[in-house]
Amino acid sequence: MQLKDKVVIITGAARGIGAAMAKRFAKEGAILILGDLDEQAVVATAKVNNGFGHKCDVTKESDIQKLVAFAYEKFGVVDMFVSNAGVCFGEEDHSASASNETWQKCWDIHVMSHVYAARAVLPSMIERGDGYLVQMASAAGLLSQIGDAAYSATKHAAVGFAESLSITHGKQGIKVSCICPQYVATQMTGYEEGATTKNSASIISTEDVAESVLRGIQNEQFLILPHPEVAEFMRHKSADYDRWLGGMRKLRSNIVDTVGSTKLEDMHKLF
Repeated sequence: MQLKDKVVIITGAARGIGAAMAKRFAKEGAILILGDLDEQAVVATAKVNNGFGHKCDVTKESDIQKLVAFAYEKFGVVDMFVSNAGVCFGEEDHSASASNETWQKCWDIHVMSHVYAARAVLPSMIERGDGYLVQMASAAGLLSQIGDAAYSATKHAAVGFAESLSITHGKQGIKVSCICPQYVATQMTGYEEGATTKNSASIISTEDVAESVLRGIQNEQFLILPHPEVAEFMRHKSADYDRWLGGMRKLRSNIVDTVGSTKLEDMHKLF
């Protein structure tokens, strides 16, 4: 898909990867409707990209419906919905130690927000035989995130839902892409907004992710890997699951020995 004159909704768009995608898509001529919990920030991001910014809590289906309703009222169509919002809380102790509240938030943001988006736009997309759903998952949804079982489990679910959308609706003209980056220089990983990563081969910038996403959308590919090496890691995992798990256990031990924790903001110092 080419984005010129396409009506695109992006959630989680106030900063980070969402804002970078908005900026890159705007250069391609997309008409942007941006949503984020931080209303002031998302309105500012929308303004510099000639778009429209709205407060949106993606855990509330009604908020997503309002974004979609605005698009239909103003433009009569939603060509693409980019469901991007995400959180990462980590775990204090064992893999089940995160609170029920943390697990529920991860589920609501990483899974149900995608469901709400699809539910809001699929009927009209199916009716006209055209539409694009882009969902932010993570390499953790294909592999695993050390130190955050709630994140890993819900990102796996996000990948599974994206697969279901593609399988069920691909022949109805619905295109689906699932984005699975590894470490990105965002506030989630302890970086300042707009940070560059020229000295790191493993942590990439939000602009790098946005460029990768754009290429994936233009090629209409399902799995978008801003870190290409993830494909090789997936092959290792599927070839010998037990060996892969052993390697991950060793990696976890090395991380704890080196930085003293498995917190995301600490682990990024290794890469």
